Amino acid sequence: MPDTLTKLAYQTFQQGKQTFGFAHKTLSARVMNFISPRQRTEPNRIDPQLLEGLQKSLNSLLETDWQDAEDGVYPKHLLFDNPWDDFLRYYPMVVLDIPAIWERASQKRHQDFATGINTEGYPDYYVQNFHHQTDGYFSDLSANLYDLQVELLFNGSADPMRRRLLKPLKQHIDRLQASQQINTSTPQPVKVLDIACGTGRTLKLMRETLPAAALYGVDLSPAYLRKANQLLSQTDGTLPQLIHANAEALPYLDSYFEAVSSVFLFHELPAAVRQTVIDEAFRVVKPGGVFIICDSIQQEDSPQFAPMMENFPAMFHEPYYRHYTTDNITERLSSAGFERVEVFNFFMSKYWAAYKPAADEAMD
Repeated sequence: MPDTLTKLAYQTFQQGKQTFGFAHKTLSARVMNFISPRQRTEPNRIDPQLLEGLQKSLNSLLETDWQDAEDGVYPKHLLFDNPWDDFLRYYPMVVLDIPAIWERASQKRHQDFATGINTEGYPDYYVQNFHHQTDGYFSDLSANLYDLQVELLFNGSADPMRRRLLKPLKQHIDRLQASQQINTSTPQPVKVLDIACGTGRTLKLMRETLPAAALYGVDLSPAYLRKANQLLSQTDGTLPQLIHANAEALPYLDSYFEAVSSVFLFHELPAAVRQTVIDEAFRVVKPGGVFIICDSIQQEDSPQFAPMMENFPAMFHEPYYRHYTTDNITERLSSAGFERVEVFNFFMSKYWAAYKPAADEAMD
């Protein structure tokens, strides 16, 4: 029997997050126009019909999110997971940080970091104030505010979009575990790597969905890894192994993982680096394994949302986004050696599930 009461609670919870996200954007814009009423570059205006289509797309995402929980892909309590402590503690800091973000954006200061932050040794493409956020990805302040800022940006839909990769991941792991039970008396834990794990939100979702899996995460930001360790330590379960590393040179042996994932990374990479990261994912995933990417929609999938895709890099500092929206990621995956590339879309996100040929297939 469908759990109608829980579904109603989930819908109410998500509606509250949407309302708060819209209210935050409206309030912040009015405050900044009062404080700094200078002439600003206006983004492309969005047609009301497009906004209606966007809302329908969001509603479809949330219905799918609920249905996957109802079907047992992940526990229903994940639908209500929210960093309340961080919200209460850091939301005032998000508001206080708005003037600095707007000032940085208006002056086009895209490599603006606090005194004492060391950016030596990092790739040039990474040394950016993505989204105009204070300190880019280099400080504990940035790491503490990031998840809340993303939730506000997407009006509470960031985790529902992240959770869309859990179904193909779980299906793949379930098949592997079923095969292990048939072929061996002592099955080993499957190993899953999250590339650019950031604050650990995706790893937290994975641990709830795949409690028997051995989880790993890599990220270029020590500050974000500290935040991930803090987040993942708040609940019971084996801690994922977190490593400070560049996804262009993953510190793992060939064919080490049963599955690899990446969430909201590729639109922040130059084209050549996207290919390098895909090649590295292919190298470290086992034959028969899967690489799942979650990122922004692209123009070919959602031409009706093209005005929003044009607005995004104009309103935020995303120097590689426009190229990403026309990049053929499926072709990149195939050129690395992946086969059976499955593609699907939800709301403002797009997903690729690409499979490395099994050992017997590679010999054919």
